[in-house]
Amino acid sequence: MSATTSSPAAPSFLRRALKQKRFSVGGGVTLLVVLFAIFAPFFAPYGENETTGPPYSPIGVLGTDYLGQDVLSRVMYGGWGVLVISVLATIVGMVLGIAIGVVAAYGGGWWDEVIMRLNDVLLAFPQILLALVVLTALQNPAPWVIIVLVGTSHAPRVARVARGVALGIVSRDFVVAAEALGEKRSRVILAEVLPNMTGPLLAEAGLRLTYSIGIVAALGFLGFAADPGAANWGQMINENRLGLATQPWAVLAPVIMIAIFTIATNLMADGLAQLAQRGE
Repeated sequence: MSATTSSPAAPSFLRRALKQKRFSVGGGVTLLVVLFAIFAPFFAPYGENETTGPPYSPIGVLGTDYLGQDVLSRVMYGGWGVLVISVLATIVGMVLGIAIGVVAAYGGGWWDEVIMRLNDVLLAFPQILLALVVLTALQNPAPWVIIVLVGTSHAPRVARVARGVALGIVSRDFVVAAEALGEKRSRVILAEVLPNMTGPLLAEAGLRLTYSIGIVAALGFLGFAADPGAANWGQMINENRLGLATQPWAVLAPVIMIAIFTIATNLMADGLAQLAQRGE
């Protein structure tokens, strides 16, 4: 059994979102940044780690960095890692958080209380703290480690949102009817509950992506990049901060790219949140 409700399905909701100015602008800019991260390395004037002149010199469009590498080329290479890890971490956090929140809301009773109280304990810790505690024990963390850590840090917050949305759905008539027909709990959740949570969850996913970008860039700045030898926007800021007065573009260029990416995804999240609040 599949019930028809007033909550929007994902394709319909996204079509309406595209007509929303805030979302369309943020989505357009995000797409440009994504395309830049994917294709820019093919057009970079120099190699990722190629030395092109003295450190902090004005050679090239944006000059050179602390090792004499071309800043423009490093920026063009440095977005891919941030982008992929941020997106995958967001997916991990959303899947885990939705599973926890929906199970808590659908289970109810003491099951709900135990899960959410444990969730509240995790919410008390700053998101980046968990990642730092684990990463300090690892000299060269693999990309999947950073993805799991950042994604896990999102899960408690996603779970809180998912539970709040699910509580308003699990007692609806179409869910009760599906249970009365003998549907398995897993099918009720997948076919009846989750499709009616589309709007708020998409808005939360956009917000989580924004935070993922910030956390991944911050970890790179602190030296916890998946590949210390590769270009990374966050790591570039740390490497070149001492030469800010001499060659500001070595720091400003990655800062600007991170800022543009973060603002664009935040605009998307705001647009989705406005539609979800209006129940469109």
